[in-house]
Amino acid sequence: MYSFDQIAVTVTEGLIRAADQPQFDPNTVTPGFVGFIATFGVAVIVILLVIDMVRRVRRVNYREQVRQQLEQEARDADGAADGDTRP
Repeated sequence: MYSFDQIAVTVTEGLIRAADQPQFDPNTVTPGFVGFIATFGVAVIVILLVIDMVRRVRRVNYREQVRQQLEQEARDADGAADGDTRP
């Protein structure tokens, strides 16, 4: 089994080796054309999904409005029919 001292020495040696390596150049580490295409594709898919969602929500709202209008017309028709049968 490893002792705490052995683990500490191993970690310290690893940190020293990492510090000795040259740092990367941020100008050469870029996603490039493939990263741009992937990000652009995700953005297009999200826009299309939002448009589809808006359409579906609008359709549900219109159906609810029509249902309420039909119910109101049915209530009005029942009320008018009840009023005509009274003496």
